[in-house]
Amino acid sequence: MDGANIEIRDSVGHENFFLFGLTAEDVERLRAEGYSPRSRYQSNPELREAIDLISSGFFSNGDSGLFYPLVESLLTRDEYMLLADYQAYVECQQRVSHAYSDQNAWTRMSILNTARVGRFSSDRSIREYCRHIWKVTPIVPDERQA
Repeated sequence: MDGANIEIRDSVGHENFFLFGLTAEDVERLRAEGYSPRSRYQSNPELREAIDLISSGFFSNGDSGLFYPLVESLLTRDEYMLLADYQAYVECQQRVSHAYSDQNAWTRMSILNTARVGRFSSDRSIREYCRHIWKVTPIVPDERQA
């Protein structure tokens, strides 16, 4: 839940935005408690099946070693707490699927999102970073060089 997500959600409306995952406070709490990604894997049959399919070579033409570094990282470190967010992702995707089934509402949400996110352009973001964070000003090209 970073600043951009909060700003976009506020701009497009909570009802038009799908958010999932841990808050910063959740992350801190889990780390303090000794987050164990392997226990998430073991306690969620659907997640375990997905990880096991990746490990089996199902997605890599039978090469069970291709994704070993990824799987090992997820099960032992999971720095970004992806496994902790898995169930919230699944539940959010179910909300998305439900919303999509109402084509009129989905179309309205799509139009509102498109219309209201214009201020989140990369040009505006870079200008604001330059002005407020990096404290730099744009260089105006010399017309004689153009």
